[in-house]
Amino acid sequence: MTKKKTALILACLEETYAGTATALNYNSPFELLIAVILSAQCTDERVNKVTQRIFPQYNQPQKIAELSQEEMENLIRDCGLFRSKAKNILATCKIILQEYGGRVPDNVKDLMGLPGVGKKTANVIVNIIYGIPAIAVDTHVFRVSHRLGLSDGKDPAAVEKDLMRIIPREKWGEAHHWLIWHGRKICKARKPDCMECMLINLCPYEDKNFINK
Repeated sequence: MTKKKTALILACLEETYAGTATALNYNSPFELLIAVILSAQCTDERVNKVTQRIFPQYNQPQKIAELSQEEMENLIRDCGLFRSKAKNILATCKIILQEYGGRVPDNVKDLMGLPGVGKKTANVIVNIIYGIPAIAVDTHVFRVSHRLGLSDGKDPAAVEKDLMRIIPREKWGEAHHWLIWHGRKICKARKPDCMECMLINLCPYEDKNFINK
């Protein structure tokens, strides 16, 4: 894809989704960390229902660290992979208390040292909470980047590298949200709404969906 077409696609995404942010509900860095851990293979809508129930009482690492594995599982049972997530959340809370004085780490390396926190989660935290430019590649970003021809990377790390190369650093965090919201609203996994897409004339995706049923 030419630089000109790439620039047009990014400009259109920015115009359409400027000002968008994460759909996860949170009131503190710690709450966002827990919400993002819970969001693995789970919709943001489901995560918000779970956190709405637990955060009023369990919104600090010391409060969660006091729970047993069974108690933590019961709190998040309606969230996918609840057993492994409960184990990771408990371990993460204990590490935050023991090594970081109860504060969520402010860099990708330390965040990735927490159980249940991968590169995507770490990038989300440093960008949203600490304002550090980063691009988190989730399933939406991965899919949309490929369909729009912004990347042909075989894994999230390769896609992240491609996006970092073509998007100005100061817009990395914003662009992450443009791609996510485009994937949710228009460029859906099973049935992209191509007829409603503002990028239809720029998009190189060969299997465009022109029939809306």
